[in-house]
Amino acid sequence: MSDRSGIFAGDDPFVIARNWLAEAEECEANDPNAIALSTVDADGLPNARMVLLKEIEDAAFVFYTNYDSRKAQEIDQAGKAAFVMHWKSLRRQIRVRGLVEKEDGPQADAYYTSRSLKSRLGAWASQQSQPLSSRAALMAEVARITARHGTNPVRPPFWGGYRIIPLEIEFWADGAFRLHDRFRWSRKDITDTWDVARLNP
Repeated sequence: MSDRSGIFAGDDPFVIARNWLAEAEECEANDPNAIALSTVDADGLPNARMVLLKEIEDAAFVFYTNYDSRKAQEIDQAGKAAFVMHWKSLRRQIRVRGLVEKEDGPQADAYYTSRSLKSRLGAWASQQSQPLSSRAALMAEVARITARHGTNPVRPPFWGGYRIIPLEIEFWADGAFRLHDRFRWSRKDITDTWDVARLNP
């Protein structure tokens, strides 16, 4: 019999993740949906950066980026990624590792359309991760893109979403005297049922 209860209760880790994020949105001062996304390059050297998680689906976590960026190139090469989401205000974190697929259809179009106009134009203007001669050069490109695409730009073909489908999700909650609570949902394949284990702090 499981000793999970309270904030860890339930059999669906995506429901738990959504509940934790909803609580964080009430008390975290800035970007409660920020995640530290980790990838590896072709030599196995890891990279990490902060991105914003935009949706927790029934079976995946979704974020958006430039497909020509370094993170996207590394994701496409490996087909895998990991992230950690930490909330200092709640003293909790979620760690995720899994397989990645592109979200390059109507869902990506809808999210792009929901962004502010300046953000949509910026997506067109930025050659993400590439060298930039100056801030002035970037702003000149934004002006050029604005003149070209106007006030209703379509989603760039090089910009869209990624869906992380977990093979492992770990929930961590702070405990007194560093005796933290940790539960890991894991599976060998995305079609398998979850195995849930309590971990030592």
